[in-house]
Amino acid sequence: MKKLILLFAALSFFGLTNAQVVITDDITTDQTWTSDNEYLLDGLIFVDSLATLTIQPGTVITAKEQSSITTGDGASALVVRRGGKLIADGTADQPIIFTSELDDLSIPDDLISTDRGLWGGIILLGSATTNQPTTENQIEGIPITENARYGGTNDNDNSGTLRYVSIRHGGFSISGIPGDEINGLTFGAVGNQTIIEHIEVYANLDDGYEWFGGTVNTKWLVAAFCADDDFDWDQGFRGKGQFWFGIKATDEAGRGGEHDGGDDCETCLPYSLATVSNATYIGAGKNTSPLPGGDGNDKALYFRDNSGGFYYNSIFTDFSQTGIKIEDLASGEDSRSRLENGDLKLENNFWWDFGDGNVLDSIAKQDFVASYLAGTGNNFVQDPMLNNIDRDATQLLDPRPDASGPAANGAIVPDDPFFTQVNYYGAFNPNGGLWTQGWTALSNENITEVNNSGSNVEPVSYSLSQNYPNPFNPSTTIHFSIRKDSHVKLSVMNILGQEVAVLIDEFKNAGDYNITFDASNLASGIYIYTIKAGSFVSSKKMSLLK
Repeated sequence: MKKLILLFAALSFFGLTNAQVVITDDITTDQTWTSDNEYLLDGLIFVDSLATLTIQPGTVITAKEQSSITTGDGASALVVRRGGKLIADGTADQPIIFTSELDDLSIPDDLISTDRGLWGGIILLGSATTNQPTTENQIEGIPITENARYGGTNDNDNSGTLRYVSIRHGGFSISGIPGDEINGLTFGAVGNQTIIEHIEVYANLDDGYEWFGGTVNTKWLVAAFCADDDFDWDQGFRGKGQFWFGIKATDEAGRGGEHDGGDDCETCLPYSLATVSNATYIGAGKNTSPLPGGDGNDKALYFRDNSGGFYYNSIFTDFSQTGIKIEDLASGEDSRSRLENGDLKLENNFWWDFGDGNVLDSIAKQDFVASYLAGTGNNFVQDPMLNNIDRDATQLLDPRPDASGPAANGAIVPDDPFFTQVNYYGAFNPNGGLWTQGWTALSNENITEVNNSGSNVEPVSYSLSQNYPNPFNPSTTIHFSIRKDSHVKLSVMNILGQEVAVLIDEFKNAGDYNITFDASNLASGIYIYTIKAGSFVSSKKMSLLK
């Protein structure tokens, strides 16, 4: 019989006062958690085989930190065993939130992006196939003394539904051994009948997401400020993903995507061959030196251990090291073999603003990778013109491509019923609102703030757009937005750094502006225009062609 300890502790969330229900025992029969309670995980809580845990929209689940656990477990986490189901079907207005017991959701910034490892995470275990030599295995991060097996032969397995779920401040290591931390959301051989949409992992000590084999498909995933990798697959994962968004913090960082083929057997079938379209991966900043998170490499993508996979219509930017590395062994099967055999493709993607440089030889330091990117599939070393990159709510994060920029049109999405057909690159529609608004920690902590109607009635961020037309003769229009009343200076310099025109140098109210620049008195050439508005500074190039 399950122990439910009702503690009528006050929680001010969405204007409600909720009772607290402490969960100490496994869930062995069907159960529903309701939004008029707050649930506190006290240790490892397993949803047993054949049991279904249903969580209502708007429900908050907190977790005890290791020092306060009463059950004797090494961490608090929710684990769904094979055959069990988790139905956590929230909405944009009523998300389901998993967080630490230390997180007072009524206080913005009570916990911040560097508060990681305060509890475990969510682990889904299924019966789909992996490429491990044995059919079933114990999932990473859970002691072998617990039944946390995954794997089987049913790729159509169903572990439930997760929609509009935010998972915050997790990643605790039960063993205390580095590398043994729990991911924000772990998929162990999860099958393709499982529904995973609109999920956020925020400030996790380990990976945001990790797939161990399986075939589950996912859309609208956020990995924000995780200390290790954002998206990690292994052991023959073959799912599909679209609209994946990752952004690194400046203090600790791993990779945008770490993609492994096998574990105990790197040449076993099936190979890891996941397909991702419309990802946006933003690193810790090209000029940062983040502490090691996991393997400690802040690069956009790393394919290794004979992994293949496919990335289309994606944006990789602002990483402190390189863009991509592909395993190249002296002999035997490796990820280079997957590339050369057509099992690894990178097509129609933008690569920009890396610490090691903005040329192919720096973005891909391996000659065979640089040659591939240069000759295959329309890979662009070009500024995708994201509206604004920010991590601390000072200027607001707006990772949408500028509507007049090169990433706003031209995507070629795979012809597959799973994928939504869009014409833009990256995870966000340049002419719409952010799908992260309202339900994520990014939104709740005011790191992002964008009008979801997509209209320009009021400014929602600071931005400087590419001039239009470009090249131009003799005049062009420059569009910019300022979120707050500010002194604005918009100036033009030649390539020698000499100021040749000042278009604005005055106080402006918050708003959207179009400024015409007439260059009749200037010679043909490349010019740089720069805006300064408060702490916001941005520059772009334009070409005068007479």
